[in-house]
Amino acid sequence: MTEAKTRRLWVAYGPAGAVGKIQTDEESYVVQMAGANEELGRYPTMEIAKSALTAHLKPGSERPEFREH
Repeated sequence: MTEAKTRRLWVAYGPAGAVGKIQTDEESYVVQMAGANEELGRYPTMEIAKSALTAHLKPGSERPEFREH
């Protein structure tokens, strides 16, 4: 019997387009900013991951809209 792992992806959109993404792995939510080669970090919950991504936007930026893909 094999186990299937489901990965999920959310893209964060600001007024000018995509600003980052959040992807799940087996244990955490992985945050990566748009155009970055490295991940920003791994977080235990989606809400913490969203807050981390938002905190790395330019000061005064609106909170992005997160859409699952």
